[in-house]
Amino acid sequence: MKKVYGSAAEALDGIVHDGMLIAAGGFGLCGIPELLIEALVESGVKDLTVASNNAGVDDFGLGKLLATRQIKKMMSSYVGENAEFMRQYLSGELELEFNPQGTLAERMRAGGAGIPGFYTKTGVGTVIAEGKDVKSWNGQDYILEEGIFADISIVKAWKADATGNAIFRKTARNFNPPAAMCGKICIMEVEDIVPVGSLDPDAIHLPGVYVHRIIQGQHEKRIEQRTTRPAA
Repeated sequence: MKKVYGSAAEALDGIVHDGMLIAAGGFGLCGIPELLIEALVESGVKDLTVASNNAGVDDFGLGKLLATRQIKKMMSSYVGENAEFMRQYLSGELELEFNPQGTLAERMRAGGAGIPGFYTKTGVGTVIAEGKDVKSWNGQDYILEEGIFADISIVKAWKADATGNAIFRKTARNFNPPAAMCGKICIMEVEDIVPVGSLDPDAIHLPGVYVHRIIQGQHEKRIEQRTTRPAA
């Protein structure tokens, strides 16, 4: 089965539709699928629900989809750094489902493993627990969190072969593997596509069985914030 496509637009062709749930890898601007995000902007798809640790910044990453008002709801952990996100949320234009970071990662991993839900202590006694089932074990309460089953996943890797076996570079690994796992269709952009068999099996972070479409491209790799001391 062919997995390598010529562009982000080609890889998304025929599988995007209004109202879909998208799981997106990345943490801040590290390891984000920027080419696929740009293609989603250009596609004009709307009313999206996006599960992602955060929503980029105002002019980059998922912030581009917020700027064009294509996202209806965010399922996120961190919503700082993005003034438009804050404006839309506070004005009631954007729905927001807060998730602790570990809970969000486990919800994605659970979806990829076919697990519909799990109980966790994280969030007990807070607004996170409102409306959720609570059970007690050994005298301690746990809340039910549902696995995330996304229509598509968009992720970014450092290297991959043509079958989708992938390696993520350092901290860019972040949410990418669990996000990739929970999508019915996973589209992955990579910096370098290498020959099949050239990757050390023990070094692979994501098996190709989870990946359905691959694109290769150059990435900008912005730094979200840079703080420096005055020159001596």
